[in-house]
Amino acid sequence: MVSRSGGAGASTYMPESGDLAEIVDFVAVLDAKGIAVPRLSPALVDADGHRVEIPSPVYEALRQVVTAMASGQGVTIAPHNTMLTTQEAADFLGMSRPTLVRLLTDGLIPHEMRGRHRRVMLADLLVYQDRSRDDRRAALSEMVREGEAAGMYDLDPTPVAR
Repeated sequence: MVSRSGGAGASTYMPESGDLAEIVDFVAVLDAKGIAVPRLSPALVDADGHRVEIPSPVYEALRQVVTAMASGQGVTIAPHNTMLTTQEAADFLGMSRPTLVRLLTDGLIPHEMRGRHRRVMLADLLVYQDRSRDDRRAALSEMVREGEAAGMYDLDPTPVAR
């Protein structure tokens, strides 16, 4: 497994091709144990056999990480207060850097100036992402409502002549 350190405590873990079979086996064992033995609490066990129980949210996060890695995806873990460059923030949101800079300039996403460079907090990107998703859903619902009111979804009982 290749681990690359990012800024402010972020790390990206990329499985190497030789690790994939081992990770897939691990996911299969987790699935089997989760179904067969639901009474056991999730735990980490060290080489000496010491068992440390882990909270369910941590267990679910680990399952998601392992599942992603099993499918060959890289996983980045970063605290919400991580400060990102504009390029990192744009990549996270799946947009161009100039588009992100315009959103920052327009005040749609908070940012800090470090010298002459903008930095964006990961938590603010997540808030923007959720807000954008909600806005898109509301706009789509409004379009459907308008279409229904205009009769655009009504079926015409007469067949089209050919």
